[in-house]
Amino acid sequence: MKNQTYRMTMLYDFYGELLTDRQREFFDLYYNEDLSLAEIAENAGISRQGVRDVIVRAEASMQEIEDKTGIIKRFEARRPHLEAISAAAGEIKTINLRRHEDARLAELAERILAEAAALED
Repeated sequence: MKNQTYRMTMLYDFYGELLTDRQREFFDLYYNEDLSLAEIAENAGISRQGVRDVIVRAEASMQEIEDKTGIIKRFEARRPHLEAISAAAGEIKTINLRRHEDARLAELAERILAEAAALED
């Protein structure tokens, strides 16, 4: 767990305020004060596994937040491309509607001409 110290400390700097008070407290003791799980457990009056569970949940919460933030940042970076694609799709749709309308008008004109010719006969 401690081999990620730098990375977890960076995550904590960004997302630590989103953790529970207990998660923050144990995280600080484990990473910043460099206490072992046994030392924290002894002071907190709970098992080492209990301390480890709280720290693992804190790490998972921060990782999940970082992942979601990354997705948002990637989406934001692609937004200009998405807007260009959307604009192009709108133009294609407009062109297709125009073609459809032109075909309908041509068909209507042919029918009117045919009916006019029939009336003349």
